[in-house]
Amino acid sequence: MTPEAHARLASLRDAEPEGERLGLRLEIISGAGEEFRYDLVFEEVTKAAFTDEVRTIDGLKVIIPSKDVDLLRGSELDHTEAKGLIIRNPNRPKAPAVDGLTSDDATSAAVEAIVASEVNPMLAAHGGFVTYAGHDGEGTAYFTMGGGCHGCSMSRQTMLEGVQTMVSAQVPAITRVRDLTDHSTGENPYYR
Repeated sequence: MTPEAHARLASLRDAEPEGERLGLRLEIISGAGEEFRYDLVFEEVTKAAFTDEVRTIDGLKVIIPSKDVDLLRGSELDHTEAKGLIIRNPNRPKAPAVDGLTSDDATSAAVEAIVASEVNPMLAAHGGFVTYAGHDGEGTAYFTMGGGCHGCSMSRQTMLEGVQTMVSAQVPAITRVRDLTDHSTGENPYYR
């Protein structure tokens, strides 16, 4: 938490009735494979679940649900006058669980290696990334798109000409890719 975010949050907390009893709950509310969305709300610290992680930062208590601790590790909470509270999270959403897909075999390991070493570094130039969900055993690999790719008008081209070309050229078991992303929910695409 930056000093600017701390000062803003402490001010907001102190303006609440019984502010001294409140902590900031920071929770990820998006589903697996979706772009991270966050909920920040003040709640009584004594109502935090036993499994929640509660930290005190210069007198401000922060409550993080146990399911989100690893997904928020390394994140920074900042505040600017222009944008308000901002969370910079270096982590990627977990892949969605889709019935019938395989994601723990040699084919999946090869696909994930290509995604990590070639595909996502290429997409990072546009603030985007893909998350591998698994394959169907019949030649189709499934992905979700996030960052600048989520909602982008060029996402279909990226998936077919970029991701499919790279993956199918190096993993013979994969001949096509499919995008599981609901692009109508994209809020900040690189292209409009």
